[in-house]
Amino acid sequence: MPSPAPTATTSDPVARRPLSLAARSAITTGFVLAAFLGLVGVVMSMARKTTALNNLQDQLRDAAITDIITHTDVNRDGRLLPPDSPPQKFSQPGSGLYAVILGPAGYHWESTSAVGHDFRFLKPLPVGSDQFAGPVDTRMGRLYYYARGVTFDSLDGRKSTPATIMVAQAEQQLEGENAVYRRTLALWLSVLGMMLIVLQLLLLRWSLTPLRKVASDMSRVERGDSDHLDSQYPLELTGLTERINAFINSEREQRTRYRHTLADLAHSLKTPLAVIRSQMESASDEPTRRGVLDQVRRMDELVAYQLARAATSGRQTFAAAVPIASHAEDLVQGLEKVYAAKNVLCEFDIEDGASFHGELNDLLELMGNLLENAFKWTRHHVLLVVQKQPQSGRARPGLLLSVEDDGPGIAADKIEKVLQRGVRGDERVQGHGIGLSIVQDIVRAYRGELAVDRSPDLGGARFSVKLPPE
Repeated sequence: MPSPAPTATTSDPVARRPLSLAARSAITTGFVLAAFLGLVGVVMSMARKTTALNNLQDQLRDAAITDIITHTDVNRDGRLLPPDSPPQKFSQPGSGLYAVILGPAGYHWESTSAVGHDFRFLKPLPVGSDQFAGPVDTRMGRLYYYARGVTFDSLDGRKSTPATIMVAQAEQQLEGENAVYRRTLALWLSVLGMMLIVLQLLLLRWSLTPLRKVASDMSRVERGDSDHLDSQYPLELTGLTERINAFINSEREQRTRYRHTLADLAHSLKTPLAVIRSQMESASDEPTRRGVLDQVRRMDELVAYQLARAATSGRQTFAAAVPIASHAEDLVQGLEKVYAAKNVLCEFDIEDGASFHGELNDLLELMGNLLENAFKWTRHHVLLVVQKQPQSGRARPGLLLSVEDDGPGIAADKIEKVLQRGVRGDERVQGHGIGLSIVQDIVRAYRGELAVDRSPDLGGARFSVKLPPE
């Protein structure tokens, strides 16, 4: 017997849990803060370098004027005499400060600190001009220098000798200062960045407190410790929590409707079942069987009716708009055929664009029961009024639906009794007495109100349904 072919099995990879809002915010803030502080560090370093170069230029210019030019002289023949006592910083080899004087006829003087350096890049400058440049590559390293073209007069004032004075400084001194500044700046920016991240996390934790409160309240509702989300939430979460509360109420009311429907169904089947049992025990002729079939048909109608009632969906957040006028006409046409002997005149006063935001079956059940009740009790005239009731700040307008007739009406002391489950306004009128209770269940499912009073125009009963805006 051949062995069965192996079955290929595949395993779905475990879905990675998304990062929390706090983690997302912390990572994003870290990247943005690092980029921002890095840019700030670069800008400040560049600004520091520019300032340092300007300061260096001023220092070298002052040194050239104060330390070199003022200590340089010429003899009566116009020959340059080197500075007699240059400052000590120009006399120490390796001090990083250098002085050079270029004069006519190949005159070249260097300070003691400049011995061994290459200053061939220096060219004579016209009198009155100056130059700041660098860094310049030399055998002893890179230099920044300031040069100025001047003229020296002899003691008798008869001769003027042009010269070029240069004062230079090693780049490493400037870069050393800049490096210290950059290290200090990086340290403080890092400390500032850490402080800002900690502050951001604290602010984020405080900002997300309402969300944690919502989650905590939801857990209390699930455990049965609370019926609703009853805390005070920020404006941004109010819409969410209101819809969650609406969902909770809808779910609970749906269970209540199912329980009532099953109770009504069981109660409605008691009598037909008793009749069936009684007739089947007492007789077996043809009329008896006919009676049994009638009772079975009645049970079938009751089951269908109560199951349709149990399907009432109630208020929905994202329900489509159902136009009322066309469905009202269909219902009235059917009732006019049923009550043709009464020759009922049914008038409509339906506002343009009036719609029902919910299930079509709920609308048909609501209007059908109210209109059938009016046709049952009217003498001749029935009025259906539908009006929109908009409210500022609400996306969907409210709805007013009323049905009036010119019948005997309902006494004020009997209204509460008529609205009870299984009670008929007149026991002589055929029916099960549950039509108005179904209307009440539908109205309650949509957070509406049902009011019963006397029609001011027709004189009979008026049933008014008000559904709130959403």
